[in-house]
Amino acid sequence: MSEVANNFHWSCKHTWRRSAKNTGWCLLGCAIGDFGTILFFQFTGIPWPVLAIMTLAIINGLITSIMLETFILMRQQFTFKKALHTAAGMSLISMISMEATMNLTDYLLTGGAMLTWWVIPIMLAVGFVTPWPYNYWRLKKFNQACH
Repeated sequence: MSEVANNFHWSCKHTWRRSAKNTGWCLLGCAIGDFGTILFFQFTGIPWPVLAIMTLAIINGLITSIMLETFILMRQQFTFKKALHTAAGMSLISMISMEATMNLTDYLLTGGAMLTWWVIPIMLAVGFVTPWPYNYWRLKKFNQACH
């Protein structure tokens, strides 16, 4: 086994805090696109199938998360190309798992594509907790983060 694999552990408070911060930024970006899309269809009443709305919400959540992370990285002196590549590459698994569980939670609790005052905090909590261990692992094992 490699030195890194031998030294890996789940008990580093610093890494948990840093990975929580990274996960929070990812959640914010995903939630903007996801919730915005669902609210648009909720307010306009456009008769789309629930699965189509939720699929579009996931895609928009991924796009807005990548946009937000790219902006944050550019503020840290990354070039646009490097920031976009880093944002899209390093956190894609995190974002997809986050989006999938948030929308599954919405579907299971409301029937899907329906935001209510009580479901939003649950969706956000599930969306945060799902990728957080992966983000910790990636940060600890490879010292790679999106922020």
